[in-house]
Amino acid sequence: MDFPATSEWLPVAFLLLLGVSVLIYVILDGFDLGVGMLLGQTPDDHEKDLMVASIGPFWDANETWLVLAVGIVLVAFPMAQGEILTALYLPVAIMLGGLILRGVAFDFRVKVPAERKWRWNLAFTVGSWIAALAQGYMLGRYVMGLESSLRAELFAAGTAVCVAAAYRFIGAAWLIYKTHGGLQQKSLTWARQSLLLTGIGLIAVSVGTPLFSQHVFDVWFSLPNLFLLAPIPIMTFTLVGVLLVLLRKMPFRRDAYAWLPFAGAVAIFVLAFHGLAFSFYPYIVLDQMTIWEAAAAPGSLMLIFIGAMIQLPILAACTLFVHRVFGGKATKLEYY
Repeated sequence: MDFPATSEWLPVAFLLLLGVSVLIYVILDGFDLGVGMLLGQTPDDHEKDLMVASIGPFWDANETWLVLAVGIVLVAFPMAQGEILTALYLPVAIMLGGLILRGVAFDFRVKVPAERKWRWNLAFTVGSWIAALAQGYMLGRYVMGLESSLRAELFAAGTAVCVAAAYRFIGAAWLIYKTHGGLQQKSLTWARQSLLLTGIGLIAVSVGTPLFSQHVFDVWFSLPNLFLLAPIPIMTFTLVGVLLVLLRKMPFRRDAYAWLPFAGAVAIFVLAFHGLAFSFYPYIVLDQMTIWEAAAAPGSLMLIFIGAMIQLPILAACTLFVHRVFGGKATKLEYY
C-alpha cells in the first residue's frame, strides 16, 4: 500500500468527514437545543409537553454526531486535539454539564408529580442554554485561533450569544413545522426575533474574522476568490431577508409550506458552515497547524477510514429512517 500517496489525501478526507459530522450535529442537535431554550417562553404545560414531544424521538440520536466528530478529531488529528482541548477544556466541561442536565431533566420531567414538573422544565431550559452558549463560545475561540487575549474573549462572548440565537431560530422553525394553532403562532414570533439576532451575528463574524486573521483575509479578498466566494454571503443574507418576509406572512391556509422556515434555517447553517470551511482550509487550528501537520500516521488513518466508510452510511441511514417514521405533526408524549 502506497502510504506516502495516501498521506496526502487521507487528512483531506478526514477533514471532510469531520466537517460533515459537525454540520449534521449543529443542524440536528441545534433544533432540539433551540426547542429546549424556548421551553420557558410559554406558561402552558400542554404546550411544553408538545414541544418536548416534537424532539423526543430524535434528540438522543442527534448527539451521536457529536460523538463521531469528537472521535474523528481524537484519532485522525491527535496533534490538534491536544491544542484544541487544552485551550477549550473549561467550556467543553461546561457544555457537557449542560448536556447532562438536559438528559436528566428530559427523563425526570415525565416521572414526577405535576406540581414538581416545573423544576425539571427549568432544568431542561437551563441545560439547553448552557450547552448552546458554551458551543458558541468555543466557536468564537476557535475562529480566533484559540487566542486567550481580551479581543478573543470578547469575540467569543459575542459569538456565544449569536450561536444561541441561531439555535433558538432553528428550534422555532422546527416547532413551526411540527405544531399548529397557538403554539405555532408563538413559534413564528420566536423565529422572527431570533432570526434578526442571527443575521446580526452572521454580519459580525463575517466582518470580524478577516480583520483578525491575515489568512482569512487573503482567502476572501484575493482574486479570483473574491468573485468565486461572494455568492456565499450574498445567498446567506438574501435568504435571511426572504425568511423574515415569509415569517411575517405565515401561517398559510391548511398549514401550507410550514416546512419552509426549517428548510431555510438548514440552508443558512449550510452556507455559514461553507464560509467557515473556506476560511480555515488547510488549517485545523487557524494560522497554527495544518491538517497534514496534525494528522495521525497514514497506516492508522487508512484503517480508521475503512471503518468510517462502513459506519457513516449506517448512521446516516438510521437518522433518515427515524425522521421518516416520526415525521408529521407532534402528538402527545407516547414514547416513554
